[in-house]
Amino acid sequence: MATAAASSASCTMTLAFARRHRMRSLLTRRICSSAASSTRKLVLYSKPGCCLCDGLKEKLNAAFSLPGLAGSPSANDSLSDVVLQVRDITSNPEWENAYQYEIPVLAKVLPDGTEEVLPRLSPRLSVELVHKRITAALK
Repeated sequence: MATAAASSASCTMTLAFARRHRMRSLLTRRICSSAASSTRKLVLYSKPGCCLCDGLKEKLNAAFSLPGLAGSPSANDSLSDVVLQVRDITSNPEWENAYQYEIPVLAKVLPDGTEEVLPRLSPRLSVELVHKRITAALK
């Protein structure tokens, strides 16, 4: 009986995820910013009390402070210029509907102001691997 309940919950979560994914792909947001256009920007959708979100914030901040990694195609792959904006999904119903079952969600801000959601980063990744993945995503 517990297996049937778990299977039913899994199907419900899968359907909810699919709906959210479709909704998210339809949503286009713009960010108004007075910063220079050469600044690279990331948005982290989070909410208070989310331990996965807090862990990702810590790893991102640590990755931003790392120098360019040796052995990478460009040893000058520093992320020190990246601006991270953390958005509380509970403060905006549109964000909450889109991301309530998926946080933390990390997106990069494109030059035209729209956002591209990045693949989920595993909480088990080291800071160095987070640095490498973010560097690759921002190229």
